[in-house]
Amino acid sequence: MERTKIIVRTNANENSIKFDKDFDAYRVSVKSSPEKGKANSELEKFLTKHFKRKVKIISGFKAKRKIIEF
Repeated sequence: MERTKIIVRTNANENSIKFDKDFDAYRVSVKSSPEKGKANSELEKFLTKHFKRKVKIISGFKAKRKIIEF
C-alpha cells in the first residue's frame, strides 16, 4: 500500500487535482460541501477514478489535510 498527502478544497466549481511541490502533496478540489461526510465520499470516488485504484482516507477525516492510502 502506498500513502500520500492531500489538501482538500470543498465547494469548488469542479473536481480537479494537481500536485503542489512546495507541500509535497496533491491539491484536490471537490464540488461537495464538508457536511455529513459528503466531501470525503466524493473525494474517495474522484481519487479512485483518477488513480485507477481503490483510495481510502486513513487520516484527517475532519481536516483539509488528509492522508490517503491506495
